[in-house]
Amino acid sequence: MGTDRKKVVLAYSGGLDTSVAIKWIQEKYDMDVIALTIDLGTDKPLKPVVEKAIKTGAIKSMVIDAREVFVYYFLFPAIQAGALYERTYPLATALGRPLIAKLLVDTAAAEGACAVAHGCTGKGNDQVRFDVAINTLDPSLQIIAPLREWNMTRDESMVYARDNDIPIDVSTKNPYSIDENIWGRSIECGILEDPWAEPPEDVYKITKNAKDAPDDPTYIEIGFENGLPLALNGQEVDGVSLIDKLNTLAGDNGIGRIDHLENRIVGIKSREIYESPAAIVLYKAHQALEEIVMTKETHRFKEMVSTQYSDMVYNGLWFSTFHQDLAAYILSNQRFVVGTVRLKLFKGNCTVVGRKSPLSLYDHSLATYDAGDTFEHNAATGFIKIFGLATKTQAQIQLKALKKGEVIPSIMPPKVNPTDVMEK
Repeated sequence: MGTDRKKVVLAYSGGLDTSVAIKWIQEKYDMDVIALTIDLGTDKPLKPVVEKAIKTGAIKSMVIDAREVFVYYFLFPAIQAGALYERTYPLATALGRPLIAKLLVDTAAAEGACAVAHGCTGKGNDQVRFDVAINTLDPSLQIIAPLREWNMTRDESMVYARDNDIPIDVSTKNPYSIDENIWGRSIECGILEDPWAEPPEDVYKITKNAKDAPDDPTYIEIGFENGLPLALNGQEVDGVSLIDKLNTLAGDNGIGRIDHLENRIVGIKSREIYESPAAIVLYKAHQALEEIVMTKETHRFKEMVSTQYSDMVYNGLWFSTFHQDLAAYILSNQRFVVGTVRLKLFKGNCTVVGRKSPLSLYDHSLATYDAGDTFEHNAATGFIKIFGLATKTQAQIQLKALKKGEVIPSIMPPKVNPTDVMEK
């Protein structure tokens, strides 16, 4: 291969599609391919992936360990934001895409490449996330998406691989499309495309079936500072280790399985199965702590911000100024989210059983009905009179002015004769 050929950096997983893409890009675009594998947390050995890329025709293959960056700059901010797409999906794959895009762009600059490539299909979310991020970070880069162009079925891709001596290890017995990182696994395709069908047990990898989980509960305590989980059972722990430990603890207790019929960016509904044990535990703990340190108005507005933040991540707008605006509010909002939450992990359920904070707004002397009650009960009469004044005034003036039958639907229950009720 001549040294004057243009270069492209390919986000390489080692699977069928990106392996075929190496050879296809060389033929279609006459470019040298640099394979970039990014470790966001996987138990799959990556040395064979690097070697496979070279055997398949890449002029260079490299791995970047981005787990720590992923946790501290993507996952921890998502925890602070309470980011659950459609209040269900912890955004494991969606949060990983902007980081991969950033590393693709950085590597292209370092290697003198004029293009980047990814293995996204033409009907998925990830193509949007990658393309928008790359165009935002470096509009001069050409984006190549072979799966949007080559019009090959999966079977045809396998034939192409065999014809070009590309090693593949796919099986028709495992028809699922899987993406995984430290924050969770995303599984789709196959039988899962039928929303009526129960997911078979073989789609799960890091979570036990609840019936096989331990018969005794596991109790854990998570400590937070500024909305960030920094301690487990009283011991400070780094972010990567914390998530790894919680994935094991919660997964062994059958926690973290999600069956979501979600709305994709491209306008279609998709049935997705997720495994996110650590995310489920941390989001639940974080929410419990927010409830004890935030006023009602603050907490409810934060929920609206969480929805906007989740949509922003899901829709691939990580590098937008809108994200910067949301992040500024969240950082301010999380200043008082400090304390410890105790959780019970048992047979597929993660239950908050205790929470405490030095900045708690819960005042026992105001809440208790026992001795030591400091609430001014006599003040309630005046409060109720003022609070209900608007409704009382409206009823006396406007509702009486309405003719019978104009209130639709009626909110008044029928009159009841107490004697008739007693006789029945």
